[in-house]
Amino acid sequence: MTETTALDAAHAAMQAAPQDDTARLRFFERLADSELFLMLTEEAQDENISPELFDVADGRFVLVFDLEERMAEFAGCPVPYVALSGRVLSGMLSGQGVGLGLNLETAPSSMLIPAEALGWLSSTLQHGPQEVRQRLAEFHPPTGLPDNLLTALDAKLATAAGLASAAFLVGTKTEDGGRGHLLGFVSAVEDAQSALARAVSEALTFSGIEAGALDVGFFEADEPAATALAKAGLRFDLPQPQKPHIERVAPGSDPERPPILK
Repeated sequence: MTETTALDAAHAAMQAAPQDDTARLRFFERLADSELFLMLTEEAQDENISPELFDVADGRFVLVFDLEERMAEFAGCPVPYVALSGRVLSGMLSGQGVGLGLNLETAPSSMLIPAEALGWLSSTLQHGPQEVRQRLAEFHPPTGLPDNLLTALDAKLATAAGLASAAFLVGTKTEDGGRGHLLGFVSAVEDAQSALARAVSEALTFSGIEAGALDVGFFEADEPAATALAKAGLRFDLPQPQKPHIERVAPGSDPERPPILK
């Protein structure tokens, strides 16, 4: 029996509350963020792939699994495949009239996702944040944000390993008296800023919250604003890449490896 995955849990929550739009949005968010193993008819040739297609009364589908073990169980023998994120796959299949056969016959999350739903997901993922510039007068602790948004931000930022040292959620007040909320990233990798802003935008979208409910900012660790963020804000720690441990041995301390004399 294979492990229960994030997609299994999101699918179960969606099935338990079929009228709950938030649960359905959360499932599609997990689908977009998951690595999926796509069955192929032959080994991939550079960037060219030929997905295994099958036709049923509900339409045409490709076969994907969120664990290699599930794919092997379904196929019963070694098969060629390629690993893609759900967001990449939805973009590839959008407009092709092809849906996803997800974890068929191998998991609680076994289901057919129609082509129309994939098109919606691809379109939704293309909605990016808008850049605005405003002068902030002060930061204060965040208030009034729903728990499901905090959970979504925590899950989304857990996938952004190494892109920033930390993020802080604060309430804000502008110089003209306007109030809002900001997620401030500290020491973000420069090339990753747009990806981080998009991740926050997606967390809002898939939580059913208007994009304008939360702004995103980027700060260096030595800025006074970063210190103010840390004092007032709710901290989110982004996973950091593990540095390899190199054990340094003093020359001559290992009797099996005497020092080299020159």
